[in-house]
Amino acid sequence: MTDLPYGTPDAPRVAVRGEARLQVDPEIARIGISVSARGTDRRNALQDLTRRNNQVLDLLKSYGEAVEKTETGTFSITPQLTDKGRHERVRAYHGHVHITATLADFTALGELATRLAELDLTSVDGPWWSLRPDSPAHREARQQAVREAVQRAREYAAALGAELAAVVEIADIGAENAVPAMPAAPGGIMRSAGYGGAPTPPPALDLEPQRQTVYASVNARFTMTRPTL
Repeated sequence: MTDLPYGTPDAPRVAVRGEARLQVDPEIARIGISVSARGTDRRNALQDLTRRNNQVLDLLKSYGEAVEKTETGTFSITPQLTDKGRHERVRAYHGHVHITATLADFTALGELATRLAELDLTSVDGPWWSLRPDSPAHREARQQAVREAVQRAREYAAALGAELAAVVEIADIGAENAVPAMPAAPGGIMRSAGYGGAPTPPPALDLEPQRQTVYASVNARFTMTRPTL
């Protein structure tokens, strides 16, 4: 790669970096739902797992448009062998299904979480807050980074008694959400498990959305008028 020229005495170049970091409200929330079943008979374990999985899916569907997306991740049915003895004897079968639900209506999130946690052998993890990939916040961060680069270059030129003349290059070196979509340990993590329905539903959880950090940076090069030295 050929190095960029430094300019000329009459048209010096100035290279700067512009950055922007915004704090914005999340747009969507994801929760992870794990459904389990256990039994000494494989068929019975599968039937229990299927029934509980359908209960979760029916509950999610009952919230209509508040639940934007429902995705089934992993499914497993695993035999558990006895600890002793020469022969391979199955003591029980363990089944698991993992479901991810995406919500944009945060008012329904707390109630849905508590209702899911009431279901038999169902655990709930989350929420994981995030922005949409096409969120306007990403565009605003990139534009703010460019404005910051122009302002910084203008200040350098003014310190030399010069003015900016033209932009030579703007290199986008990244504009991304600093908080992953589903981090390993998000702020305010909720984790619960249900082992049978309660006669009276508990009050809905009050879940406060976690603000998101959007970061963008650019490298910019400009030419300026002849300095007054």
